[in-house]
Amino acid sequence: MNNFLSKSILGLALGITATVGVNAAGTLKADKNSAEFSKFIYQGKDRVYQENPLKEGEFYNPILQGCYPDPSICRKGNDYYLVTSTFAMFPGVPIFHSTDLVNWKQIGHVLDRKSQLKVEDCGISAGIYAPTIRYNANNDTFYMITTQFSGGFGNIVVKTKDPMKGWSDPIKLAFNGIDPDIFFDDNGKAYIVHNDAPDRGKELYEGHRVIKIWEYDVEKDSVIQGTSKIIVDGGVDITKKPIWIEAPHMYKKNGKYYLMCAEGGTGDNHSEVVFISDSPKGPFKPWNNNPILSQRHLPTDRPNKIDWAGHADIVEGQDGKYYGVFLGIRPNTANMVNTGRETFILPVDWSGTFPVFENGLIPMECKIKTPAGVVNHQGKDGFFQNGNFTFTENFTSANLDYRWVGLRTDPKDIVTIGKKGGLKMVTYASNIKEVKPISALFYRQQHARFSAQTTVNFKPKSDNDLAGLTCYQSERFNYVFGITKEGKKDILILARTERGKTTIIAKTEVDVKQPITLYVDGMDNDYKFNYSVGGEVMNLGGTVSGDILSTNRAGGFTGAMIGLYTTKGNTIK
Repeated sequence: MNNFLSKSILGLALGITATVGVNAAGTLKADKNSAEFSKFIYQGKDRVYQENPLKEGEFYNPILQGCYPDPSICRKGNDYYLVTSTFAMFPGVPIFHSTDLVNWKQIGHVLDRKSQLKVEDCGISAGIYAPTIRYNANNDTFYMITTQFSGGFGNIVVKTKDPMKGWSDPIKLAFNGIDPDIFFDDNGKAYIVHNDAPDRGKELYEGHRVIKIWEYDVEKDSVIQGTSKIIVDGGVDITKKPIWIEAPHMYKKNGKYYLMCAEGGTGDNHSEVVFISDSPKGPFKPWNNNPILSQRHLPTDRPNKIDWAGHADIVEGQDGKYYGVFLGIRPNTANMVNTGRETFILPVDWSGTFPVFENGLIPMECKIKTPAGVVNHQGKDGFFQNGNFTFTENFTSANLDYRWVGLRTDPKDIVTIGKKGGLKMVTYASNIKEVKPISALFYRQQHARFSAQTTVNFKPKSDNDLAGLTCYQSERFNYVFGITKEGKKDILILARTERGKTTIIAKTEVDVKQPITLYVDGMDNDYKFNYSVGGEVMNLGGTVSGDILSTNRAGGFTGAMIGLYTTKGNTIK
């Protein structure tokens, strides 16, 4: 188990236009000297997709590439909704819609305003953890419940009658722990289950955790005090000291109650296990054939490896078959996890007493068969792209694609689009190494092999001014590739920050009278930063290691992101 990936350690101490409005109030003004970004192009080049083209009746897995971890799914009629964690990103909790479980459109974010999301002073891996989305047929209402480790929130729930039309402000819930799930029984009763520490003084070993249940008052939107009960202690078999039992989800089928949980930590010992009971309050008995999903027991040198599978959620399809979404990773050839934890899907065989993920215990493949009658439209008609693809943002629309996010700040507060195109940002004095809102717009790295570029028009006034690209894993692990000043010279600088310490790798004088195009090319663990002024492409700094952009090296729960970044508080000198 990778301790740096234990949520419990930290937790217990755009069919539909996929866009987000920019400068909607018309009150923001970028400085006259602000950097202007005129285009951004991202291209995926993973070998696995080149070598495994899709055939008719197939689609690629993961369905959400890049940092989209901790997925949860629900259904109302023919509509499916899926959400994932976002930590310190703003807006928070992306929400996707599908009618067939193959083709997904992002319809926005559940937490898209400051009254719902307060992450301005939290580290990259705090903020929003493990959301659960559920539809309550008893009152025709959708619920999203999550833990917000910032802003004084804790565990919260938000509601809506229509996920297409936005969500309520958060309702604080009076219990501790993480990974809450809300379960609506067909008799009208409701319950919350969640991960927590054992009762004080009863922790038997590091990683010992429990699953608790509460009765929930749907009318008052609160847990009923005095109803808390531990329904799983430790995990499947506490005599074997199982660690980090978490991410519980409760289901009901054929009169029986099922509790499905992640066990083993969200790293290389991750798995999914299931329990059964005659009552939502237990006792819950583990299945003797657990786990029902895991890749931990497989050879580490298997090709096109998918690993860390777990943290799953199950939904019944329109065909009567079950399907499960879960997180996994695709390490690069150096076994580094730069793309973070991603969202996968598999069919689930629930023809017997217990659900089992089909092919969830053998080496997973990059593509699977579509359900009967479903046509793959991924990347077309507004459906989310996956496999190898090119994403282009010209910054000519008043709206940005939903895939763009800020860090600790709402993009609407910093981004303006000119009448003739081009993106400018209100430039903060904070810089990328600080746990503060920063002037940056981020796109998730979605491939082990990729290229990204942007064209920047920027004339720094002093060495405090900087604008350019960043490859960002956290405030303590990142690369900055930007234009700044050294004395009277305008320079382009490449800097590496590891464990908060910054080293200048290379710098060169540049002519800022004309736009400069900045490039980053990732080839598994090798990254190159190139630039061009007037056409000729040149390298700065040679080939550098992408290791600091991996979860293995940096820790935390996010994946690497590529950012358009500017600051008045540059400290790289």
